[in-house]
Amino acid sequence: MKKSVLIAMTGLSIMCAGCGGGQKANTSAKQTEADTVPADFKYEVDAFADLEILRYYVPGFKNLPLEQKELVYYLSMAALEGRDILFDQNNRYNLAIRRTLEGIYTNYKGDKSISDYKELEVYLKRVWFSNGIHHHYGEEKFLPAFSKEFFAEQVKALPADLVPVKEGQSVEDFIKMITPVIFDAKVMAKKVNQSGGDLIMTSANNYYGEGVTQKEVQDFYNAMKDTTDLTPISYGLNSRLVKENGKLTEKVWKVGGLYSPAIEKIVFWLEKAEEVAENSQQKDVISKLISYYKTGDLKTFDQYAVAWVEDLNSQVDFVNGFTEVYGDPLGIKASWEATVNFKNVEATKRAEIISTNAQWFEDHSPVDKRFKKETVKGVSAKVITVAQLGGDCYPATPIGINLPNADWIRRDHGSKSVTIENIMEAYDAAGAHTGFGKEFMWSNVEEEMIKKYGFITDVLHTDLHECLGHGSGKLLPEVDPNALGEFSSTIEEARADLFGLYFLADNKLVELGIIPTADAYKAEYYKFMMNGLMTQLVRIEPGKDIEEAHMRNRQLIAKWVYEKGKAENVVEYKVRDGKTYVVVNDYDKLRTLFGDLLAEIQRIKSEGDFKAAKDIVANYAVKVDQKLHKEVLDRYKTLIMKPYKGFVNPVFELVQDNDGKITDVKISYTEGYTEQMLRYSKDYSTLPTYND
Repeated sequence: MKKSVLIAMTGLSIMCAGCGGGQKANTSAKQTEADTVPADFKYEVDAFADLEILRYYVPGFKNLPLEQKELVYYLSMAALEGRDILFDQNNRYNLAIRRTLEGIYTNYKGDKSISDYKELEVYLKRVWFSNGIHHHYGEEKFLPAFSKEFFAEQVKALPADLVPVKEGQSVEDFIKMITPVIFDAKVMAKKVNQSGGDLIMTSANNYYGEGVTQKEVQDFYNAMKDTTDLTPISYGLNSRLVKENGKLTEKVWKVGGLYSPAIEKIVFWLEKAEEVAENSQQKDVISKLISYYKTGDLKTFDQYAVAWVEDLNSQVDFVNGFTEVYGDPLGIKASWEATVNFKNVEATKRAEIISTNAQWFEDHSPVDKRFKKETVKGVSAKVITVAQLGGDCYPATPIGINLPNADWIRRDHGSKSVTIENIMEAYDAAGAHTGFGKEFMWSNVEEEMIKKYGFITDVLHTDLHECLGHGSGKLLPEVDPNALGEFSSTIEEARADLFGLYFLADNKLVELGIIPTADAYKAEYYKFMMNGLMTQLVRIEPGKDIEEAHMRNRQLIAKWVYEKGKAENVVEYKVRDGKTYVVVNDYDKLRTLFGDLLAEIQRIKSEGDFKAAKDIVANYAVKVDQKLHKEVLDRYKTLIMKPYKGFVNPVFELVQDNDGKITDVKISYTEGYTEQMLRYSKDYSTLPTYND
């Protein structure tokens, strides 16, 4: 699974905002002078609400051969064509709301200095960032600060063709329909509800039709499963489940099916990419993906996934499709996402050292022997330079990816892991000089440790999380891959994070020459505990529980080891001048506790122990200390930073001679956030407003 993310995918192992600043270890690709980030390169683009927009540099692109540049271009176009799909997946009214707001923003004739207009601009920027009306990370609906009256007045002032009314609907009817969706906190309150009740009926995403219940979903897909099939498809991955005439039926996302106009465009660009594929193996990967998009056949998807994971020789790589299931509370339906990248050759040497030693790590894992893989197959890893982000990877993006998700493909064919280092470097550069360390770290010892080793240990934790953590362990033969249900994502991310944390402190990394000193791991340990116990709470609204799987994972780990180590004072809270700090007193025992928890989390997954998964999540991952939460929020307000960050993409442009022959692909970094979002809505928006 993906989702080492820096927010924060997928993304990830989400680094606390502002951590990791200071000197970097020499892990990046060796770059020519022409490829060095220019001194005047501006990482910061925009800031609003709780968000900061950055840009990332793409070192090495200008030195790629022409055909590889062309391949990146075509894959990048395919990565942009699915944008509307994600908006609609997140909520059935998202496209109507986005298009209405864009119409108001671009046609507004009034005073732009008034509060209502300024707040509408902020709300529109948030809708763009979250690909809809629900927070990209917290899952709850965010509300506008402009008035209902201002909104209605502006909708009525729009040209008739810019109001996305349904067939037979008047403008007044449209306003009446859409106003509570935007303004009423109780209407479609959460995109993904994990807090109890009927998780399908109370989630505002658009993966299921109106009136479909959680029990109906579970019964529908359980009836499909063949428990004797050792290579099962990912049932329901690429469809919306709806009721028609009282009967459940799937509307498949494919050419000729649901989302066809956007998928046809994706296929168009993939066919262009197929023509300039680097080799026959990559050509086969793209061909199988095209076939999957045309048929919607999940067996074809598995064939594509196997071909993709076995393509280890291509310099350019990509992810494109319905992949991750974090947006579905039951972990069945996949959001659409895309990335385009190429290998960072020098930095990949580090990842390859880790992957070639995968069997050693598996054999020395602290989990029960019954749950270990006897033979680790096909674990590949590389460090990449991302060139384009799309769908559920844009604007907020993972810093690491591990795919495919199907357990049987991992078992029989292995997995492919990547660390996105140019994104991590952009975070690192933007996070410097924020005052975070002074405000939240206990002493200069921790600050200096993180300045010295924070970046390299972040990168290595991501490598271990993605390359080995997700690919480690095995299910017992009789266990359903979906046995943990709504708790599967949190358990899986905890498993990968713990694997990375445990081995980050192992002398094996020093022996392999990929960590500078045996004590460097302490930087990541301290940062992880501080984040999991305290600073990540800045991402939660007052009074709310933790909903998002990665945040639950981090608090689960941090609180579990804190509680289990309390008798020996392994980790403690200390108060100084009225401020709370996390202090690690015994790093060796902390590592032991990480290992103990890894053993239990692996047992839960391997045995499909739903009750144990439910209990450990409920006991450690969800509830928030409200007093501490308020303190963190108050202290964070004094800093020059935002809790969430995302990116604008670079712009690629084909260069052609007088005969139309492509001679180069240019890349530029000057497009702003609003400019990019409006251009994407103009150039890559093919779906109808309502996709029923």
